Amino acid sequence: MAITLRFSKGHGTGNDFVLFADPDGSLELTPAQIAAICDRHFGVGADGIIRAVRSANLPAGRAALEEDPDAEWFMDYWNADGSVAEMCGNGIRVYAEFLTRSGLAELPAGETLPIGTRAGVRDVQRSAVGYRVDLGGWRLDGGEPLVNARELAVARPGLGIDVGNPHVVVALSDEAELEGLDLSYVPVLDPEPPAGVNVEFVVPGDPLVKDGVGRIRMRVHERGVGETLSCGTGVVAAALATRHWAGQGAPDDWRVEVPGGALAVKMFPTEEGEHVALSGPAELVFDGELTLA
Repeated sequence: MAITLRFSKGHGTGNDFVLFADPDGSLELTPAQIAAICDRHFGVGADGIIRAVRSANLPAGRAALEEDPDAEWFMDYWNADGSVAEMCGNGIRVYAEFLTRSGLAELPAGETLPIGTRAGVRDVQRSAVGYRVDLGGWRLDGGEPLVNARELAVARPGLGIDVGNPHVVVALSDEAELEGLDLSYVPVLDPEPPAGVNVEFVVPGDPLVKDGVGRIRMRVHERGVGETLSCGTGVVAAALATRHWAGQGAPDDWRVEVPGGALAVKMFPTEEGEHVALSGPAELVFDGELTLA
């Protein structure tokens, strides 16, 4: 029996998603269907799929409601290969735009919209450039594996950082190294994380800090997707890693350039410990219908 999927296509600095509303949680796409929709030649084309479902209607969402009873909506996020992902920093901003544009939620200026994710509840606000999301706490995690990538002459040590999903950040020496990487191939890590990892390659700005803001450029290979034009949580991990390497006196505000644009990162203290926020644009570009077998 065929079903008609009504969807929106959106992106945050080129990191693109197919979004659809399923408030009751009645439409479960298979990994094969997700991969087919995300295929850039035979499908709609996207880095991932986001299902808008009320938190009360799936187990992970009910856990989010226990954390915050106001987290009515859950971001059910899947990578382009059909695998489940815990969080997506660009995706959650686009999701907030989808919810408000569709009339499923309201987010007046100055107010906060809590959204359930598999990494916990994340608070979203409007900002001057789009949306700002508090990604919560973070931690150094995963050690310092050696990372090798195609067209990288010598393997480099990376820094493992968890911001709700796993990342390894690698510092490169200059722009030429960054531009020369071939990220159509999966970077090889030693040791290899059993659940996979997102890998970010960064170079510092010249100067690294200007007007109190740290500046870096980044490219990323996302697990389950490949190279993307942007990765929100990867941008945050890259800024955290660079601040860690820079040492005492490094700023808490960062501008990170990715192939799809630029995003802002801010680290700030809370009663629970340091949190990190991501700010950037979110756009919906078209709506459509797709028939699925």
